[in-house]
Order: sequence, then C-alpha cells, then structure tokens
Amino acid sequence: MIYKSVADRLRIRVNGAECRVGDVLPGEKALAEQYGVSRMTIRRAVDMLIEWGLVERRHGSGTYVTKKDVQHETKGLSGFTELMREQGRTLTSQVLEFRTMPAPPAIASQLRVKVNEPVYYSSRIRSVDGRALLLEESYMPVRLFRNLSVAHLEGSKFDYIERECGIAIAGNYECFSAVLADRVTAEQLHIEQGAPILRLTSLSYSESGEFLNYSIMFRNANDYHVDYHLHRARS
Repeated sequence: MIYKSVADRLRIRVNGAECRVGDVLPGEKALAEQYGVSRMTIRRAVDMLIEWGLVERRHGSGTYVTKKDVQHETKGLSGFTELMREQGRTLTSQVLEFRTMPAPPAIASQLRVKVNEPVYYSSRIRSVDGRALLLEESYMPVRLFRNLSVAHLEGSKFDYIERECGIAIAGNYECFSAVLADRVTAEQLHIEQGAPILRLTSLSYSESGEFLNYSIMFRNANDYHVDYHLHRARS
C-alpha cells in the first residue's frame, strides 16, 4: 500500500542526521507535496510512525520526533569491497548462484515490493587474501537493476549501484546475531560444523527512500573485527 511505502521513507528521514529528537515534522500539506501523495496518505503514514513510537502529534502544535530507532553510527558507510581496498587486502567474490525469482512474502516485506514481483537472487562466497570470510545471499529488485550480471557480483555491488546505475546509497539497516554453523555453511567457509559464526542482515536504501538490496550474510567470527566510532550527543 502507498501509505506504508511513505511511512518507510519517513522512517528513514526521521532516523537521518537532519532530524533530531524534538524536531517538528513539516505539515501534512507540505509532506504531501514532497512525496507526491494525498494528505490522507500522509496522515496514515504518520499514524504508523506514531505506532512505532518515533513521533507524536501535539494538538494545535504539530508532529514531533520523540525518538529514533536504536542504531550504531560508524565513521561512515562503506561497501565491503571499499573497506578491503582501503586496508590493502585482496578480495575475491565467487558467485555460486544467480537467477531471477518471484519475491516471497518475507523478502517482499523487506524490500517493500509486491509479493511475486521479480527480484534477483544471488549467492556468493567472499574471500579475503584467499581465505573464505563470508557467505552472502542477496535479493535486489529487478525493476531497479535491469542489467545486473554475474560480472557485477564478482566485483562491488556498491560500485554497480552508484556508478553504473546512478543511484545514491544513503545508508544501511544492519542487525547482528550469533549462530552456529550448519553443515553447508561450515563447508563453504571451511570451518567446523557447529562453530560460532555471525549472522548479519543488511538492508540498503537510496537517498530517495527506495530499498535496493537485502542481504543475509554469515561471517567467520574468528576473522571478523568491528570498530565503532560513536559520537556523544550534547544537550
């Protein structure tokens, strides 16, 4: 539904650097013009943000940002290829599978597309200095990336999206959890079955609020290190 898509774009906006807790959102008329929808659609979208606890309406005053999603801010968003390049490491990507498929409900929900809309599915192993570091499964809307190929996946998806497709990536929603490697994952990462690994989901979005790529990755925990550069908010 349109209002859900608008709500997602407003959520990105609220979580962005340009919005702070306590800021007032533009009025319904201004938002309707900005997003090219009706005021009723904006009202329903804002209702969803209220349900999520991100904003509140104050009678006669406006709609205010009350909190943001819990997120870590690093020094900046970089693609995996870019990070390895900066560190002088050799990165290779082996594509195991690449095909189009109808989006199942769970993937359609993540990418905010219709169920059964065509998406690209890809599976690849990414190795650093000849050692398998992560197994990645990704989904990307076909309508946004008509010429995606194995050659692109053997390189950098960020480069393909931004340089070839001209789509500016605004950010990622990421979630980490610890899991145990099943037999197939253990074989592909060359580790023991049952070894602890990291499961990471990543949802990339553009500056226009479109969701570009949803990935599920399994990383060898012994070869993974994260540094965060967090800014302390000052009142």
